[in-house]
Amino acid sequence: MSVWKELGPTVLASFLASFVEFVEALTIVLAVWTVRGARSALAGAAAGCVLLAILVVVLGPLLRLIPLDTLRLAVGVLLLLFGMRWLRKAILRSAGIVALHDESKAFAKETASLHGSRASSTLGIDLGGAGATFNAVVLEGLEVVFIVVALGATGGMLVPASLGAAAAGLVVILLGVIVHRPLARVPENTLKFAVGILISSFGVFWVGEGAGFDWLGSDLAIIWIATITFICTALMVPIARHIGNPVKVGITGARNE
Repeated sequence: MSVWKELGPTVLASFLASFVEFVEALTIVLAVWTVRGARSALAGAAAGCVLLAILVVVLGPLLRLIPLDTLRLAVGVLLLLFGMRWLRKAILRSAGIVALHDESKAFAKETASLHGSRASSTLGIDLGGAGATFNAVVLEGLEVVFIVVALGATGGMLVPASLGAAAAGLVVILLGVIVHRPLARVPENTLKFAVGILISSFGVFWVGEGAGFDWLGSDLAIIWIATITFICTALMVPIARHIGNPVKVGITGARNE
């Protein structure tokens, strides 16, 4: 139990952040699978995963060369930037100012694009399709890499953070294989709210640690920081709805980020 208290927040934040990004990548992979075949889709996705794994292996040890307090401060700022970006989008979507992300529409758009493009194959692999899945995995995965490295760098948590991301990837792959369709029913905005709160809380915590601040409750301070962040974020939704320009979620013309 004590081990989970130490590792749990890092593993959970890494898992949820990775899960959301992998769901978006899965939509592209399934679109390529449908139009250009499984081999092309999986070849590009596998190549992207290998590149991301190499980045984690290379970046993790390099961070050990940076003085701990400087590293904590830099990592805290990085996590805050990621977390606040996710929270901003989640607030705007909940307020009805930005349309919810629709994986079914993204799937239809990608398949239409693939149908309209010219196929070019080598060794039975369609280069355009493989390139599309490679780009999707790398683009979505880069954010995962930075979050995993940031979460794992400061407290020797690189392995737990990596395991959380890997578990998320396996879950998304299994769900994709089972349903073979975009995971449109995943409550993505709710997940982004949770991830934004967790990552922002880690960011605040590590900025304080890097600045030499002694948190009340030591590592458990993340819990009350996350609670305060949640309350502030929840209060921002009606405020944004009131001062913004609300639109009906999902209608034509709604801005989608």
